[in-house]
Amino acid sequence: MIRVGVLTGGGDCPGLNAVIRGIVRKAAQNKAEIIGIKNGWKGLIENDTIELGLESVSGILPKGGTILGTSRTNPYKKPDDAKKAIAHYKKLKLDALIVIGGEDTLGAANKLLKENDALNIVGVPKTIDNDLSATDFTFGFDTAVNIATEAIDRLHTTAESHHRIMVVEVMGRHAGWIATYSGIAAGADIILIPEIKMDLDEICDVLKKRHARGKGFSIVVVAEGATFKEGQVVTQEEKLDAFGHVRLGGIGEILAVEIEKRTDFETRVTVLGHIQRGGTPSAFDRVLATRFGVKAVELVLNKRFGYMASLKANEIVEVPIEKSVGVLKTVDMKLYDIAKLFFG
Repeated sequence: MIRVGVLTGGGDCPGLNAVIRGIVRKAAQNKAEIIGIKNGWKGLIENDTIELGLESVSGILPKGGTILGTSRTNPYKKPDDAKKAIAHYKKLKLDALIVIGGEDTLGAANKLLKENDALNIVGVPKTIDNDLSATDFTFGFDTAVNIATEAIDRLHTTAESHHRIMVVEVMGRHAGWIATYSGIAAGADIILIPEIKMDLDEICDVLKKRHARGKGFSIVVVAEGATFKEGQVVTQEEKLDAFGHVRLGGIGEILAVEIEKRTDFETRVTVLGHIQRGGTPSAFDRVLATRFGVKAVELVLNKRFGYMASLKANEIVEVPIEKSVGVLKTVDMKLYDIAKLFFG
């Protein structure tokens, strides 16, 4: 019987439990033992684990979050943490480790792989931002888009009733996939993303033209990582996390103040924040996450270490983990051009 560890790192997202369930189910079919590592890399550094069997994953498919817990622990943040993680990998007598995460978590996995021949790591791509290279979609993204779309739909009615401009801030640090998809789906009048600097003059001109032709309300969707032309980045605080990222947030409030000041139109802001991460995963994300989990175990059984599960043209394939990190997948400008057709 082979022993396989599994951890979930970085931000939580809908579908993580579906991946874990898929892994355990496929492992049981092949008489493999699954060891759950709690709270991401932190659990491996501290040797905090739990055995996962069929009973452990019963009923978790529709649940958001992760039964293993997660953290933004970076095994390379402190000098000895990577060594501790490797030592506990060996102490647990793991034959392989399945790492479920986004750019930071998989980036750490890739670094560990390159520095240690003794580690057998397989990856599963996860992020609501959909910004991982080498896969068409990541699970969690579809749910986040559906949540944002419903919220924007609801804001339409109150915006129209009160003749207001509604600014909706959605997640998206460096890539505006959620903003673009939810904005198109909900009929937003302007969509602002990190890939393109915001021009306040152009934004206000579009809003003024809408009002001039009798449209008494407008919906502006902005990704949290969007910046003004002058290069200003609005953050919640200057403190960095373990991977060197600032906490974003607040761009919607700044944008709303500037719009009202320049147009004299009453403007309100809604920040969706972590609502996009929580709750029940969509059917699409449940199926995709399950397929990823099953593929991860297949990669382990076939000794395809250093690879991760990936969605390509609706097929689940394997790609090197290193191809998924380092370069973010940003919004397709052809898609954004379609969104722009409906601005104003």
